[in-house]
Amino acid sequence: MYDVHTHFVPPQMTDWISVQSNRLNAVWEKKVPNKQDFLTVNGKWSFEFKREFHDSELFLQSQADAGVLHSLVSPIPQLFLYDFDPAVTAEAASVYNRGLATWVKNSPARLSALGTVPLNNPSAAAQALVDALGQGLKGAIVGPGLNGRLLSDPWFEPLWQQANAKEAILFIHPLLNEDPRLKKNKMPNLIGVPWETTICALDLILTGHLDRFPKVKVLLAHGGGFLPYQIGRYNQGYQVWDNLQNNLQGPPEDYLTRFYYDNVLWNEKALSYLVSQVGEKRVLPGSDFPFDLKTWPPASSYSSDVTDFLKI
Repeated sequence: MYDVHTHFVPPQMTDWISVQSNRLNAVWEKKVPNKQDFLTVNGKWSFEFKREFHDSELFLQSQADAGVLHSLVSPIPQLFLYDFDPAVTAEAASVYNRGLATWVKNSPARLSALGTVPLNNPSAAAQALVDALGQGLKGAIVGPGLNGRLLSDPWFEPLWQQANAKEAILFIHPLLNEDPRLKKNKMPNLIGVPWETTICALDLILTGHLDRFPKVKVLLAHGGGFLPYQIGRYNQGYQVWDNLQNNLQGPPEDYLTRFYYDNVLWNEKALSYLVSQVGEKRVLPGSDFPFDLKTWPPASSYSSDVTDFLKI
């Protein structure tokens, strides 16, 4: 079994955060009894810094115990650091990516990895992607946009150009939604996270962005958010509104199979529906390990093409 949706923080990154703690306003603190310390960055992105996030032996053993033979590891979204000066974000990405590359080289049979890029400086993000690929990483994990700009915005063009030229993976993984209506009952995560993926993915379809960059392997987290489950509405809009037809080569349903999806859905009926819409080869096994909302052990995969996706 493979796991294409896992997260880890290499020791190089942990050390860098400690050294840069004042600049990052990074604080480790005990927030909940009987849990590990929480890491809060810039007074905003807080998460439990579980041992599985940073203990490489424990991570690999936990994956093995769950029956996972090979893991695609990604940086933690809370450490994208898009809110900081682009130079800080670029430095963090460089440290993070080198750390993951070193780990992968030491365990190539067990691990592949994606890097992070400074999305707040698209030219630097494009170069960071090239550098990450040169170190043996498979692509990058990115947020669904930045400061009101969706990923189809021309501002992000340098990143897409490089990803397309290199046939790289771009794993779209949102941060918590910041809509003030959702600030209770874990709704920034429960609703906000899949909603952010939905907005980003539908925009990539409706703008014709996927046609412009057909060689990018776009992986959507959490089963594609709500995207596949309202395809009838998107198709109907395409039928009745000419301005949507002008951007696309076919109805929106044709574009669902241009994405890859993890199977982090926790519901067999929802997963079966996703497969019925996009086909088995586009649904990949994932877990979101070791966050609290993980499918553990990972659900079995429908896809037989994970090795092609990862080029291993």
